[in-house]
Amino acid sequence: MKLTAGERDVLRVLESQRRTVSRGTMLRRERDPADGMWVLQSGWAASALGMPDGSRQITKVHLPGDVVGTPGGALNGGVETVSMLTSGIVSPFPRSVLTTVFRDHQRLAALFFVLVQVERVSLSDRIASIGRTDARARVAALLLDLTHRLRLTNPAMEDRLSLPMTQEDIGDTVGLTAVHVNRMMRALADDGLIARGPGSIRLLDEPGLARISGYISRWSSPDTSWLPEPPEDA
Repeated sequence: MKLTAGERDVLRVLESQRRTVSRGTMLRRERDPADGMWVLQSGWAASALGMPDGSRQITKVHLPGDVVGTPGGALNGGVETVSMLTSGIVSPFPRSVLTTVFRDHQRLAALFFVLVQVERVSLSDRIASIGRTDARARVAALLLDLTHRLRLTNPAMEDRLSLPMTQEDIGDTVGLTAVHVNRMMRALADDGLIARGPGSIRLLDEPGLARISGYISRWSSPDTSWLPEPPEDA
């Protein structure tokens, strides 16, 4: 959706502050007060739930351009632990800033609604993947999802995925052990679907990866045709 100059100015307020953070920095712990959110300017982050046995389930890998910490904005406390997977830059802002968006900018508020629904469907896909597909399919789906999302902000990106996640991070995302992740990466490479390099993965056969994983890119075609028209004086 093409934004007006006024809408862009509103969104710039969310990015008016910048903070450099290192790998492993916790932006918020689970059950901490949820008094703010972040725009992820650079680097990768993760939201995760702690399990009773001390392990964690990564519920979302955050990429540059994402607004991080939004679930806590709807509740009285942080529902997830948000931490940096790499070093990066974040722009913190209080959730009260969104009051202006929802009150004065109907199209932006509707766009937030659309993106939340896309996020919900994407999460439903991953729940189905973890619960009903084999280990190889889970890893393939994650690689495709990261690639497709990165292309939203970098259309020139081709088939090479820079992957700063450890095998433990990947395992915590798709419900596998690090050893099992390594085996599945080798299996995908042996099948000619990917090529592994230092800190990167090359996707050799994206249709093949989609075929074995059932992956559908929900981010490629959100429907904004029904949203309000911009005001004439925008």
